Amino acid sequence: MSCAIDNNSKPKSMSRAKGWTTEVENLFRFQQAGYRDELEYIQVKQGALIDKWPETGFVKKLQRRDNTFYYYSRKRECLDRDVQKVKVYAY
Repeated sequence: MSCAIDNNSKPKSMSRAKGWTTEVENLFRFQQAGYRDELEYIQVKQGALIDKWPETGFVKKLQRRDNTFYYYSRKRECLDRDVQKVKVYAY
């Protein structure tokens, strides 16, 4: 079974983002909402669909663990000073 679809997959390692990318932007949004990444969000929210901005591919809306929502802009929200705070997990 592939790690990408394994419901109990845990990250093997973690590093910090070195520079801004679309992936880092989306990880920033997931982590701001209280999740490691998209994989953990899907596990916790039982396969909930992830709303993304069609123009940029950035996450548009996330449901937090307390069932409130975060709504994100179609523009970049992860500032340069926040990039090194983003955790990048390897599975």
